[in-house]
Amino acid sequence: MDSDQPILPAHLEETVRSIAELHAEHDRQATLYQRTIERLINQLGQPAAVAVIAAILVAWVGVNVALSSLHMPRFRPFDAAPFAYLQALVSAAALFMTMLILASQRHENRLAERRAQLTLQLAMVSEQKIAKLIELVETQRRDNPQIVDRVDEDAVAMAKPADSQAILEAVQETHSKLLDDDAGAS
Repeated sequence: MDSDQPILPAHLEETVRSIAELHAEHDRQATLYQRTIERLINQLGQPAAVAVIAAILVAWVGVNVALSSLHMPRFRPFDAAPFAYLQALVSAAALFMTMLILASQRHENRLAERRAQLTLQLAMVSEQKIAKLIELVETQRRDNPQIVDRVDEDAVAMAKPADSQAILEAVQETHSKLLDDDAGAS
């Protein structure tokens, strides 16, 4: 084991392993097309790419301006001002980049959805664990002869694990009511 790596408790190692597996599975499911797009976007997102593109634009304009200033029929500019070919090329490149970014974003959205699902599952498990802890504390409080026994309605309610289906239905019902209220106000 590498001495630079911190030693993690077992439950954290499991969490790290689960997250790493989630990302690895996402990467394994990427098609050759998606991996190629990712590499291309990563390359085009580098500062060097901006410098190269700027140099190409400056060279394009510079060469055309220089050729037009020579006033020689043999050396005519290939794209005289206002640089229609350059404008078309830049427009096509912008469309191409937009499509690449959208394709890449679609792939990354799948990972975000998986993360959200994992977060939801962890939140539900955590809620169940917290409810169990509250139940245990309340049992201990009732069983302790040194503490006056009383009913804590909030603790009793919190000791019951949440019904995820009931919560989903309540959210959907509230959402529908809000939409209906918005539609009625319009």
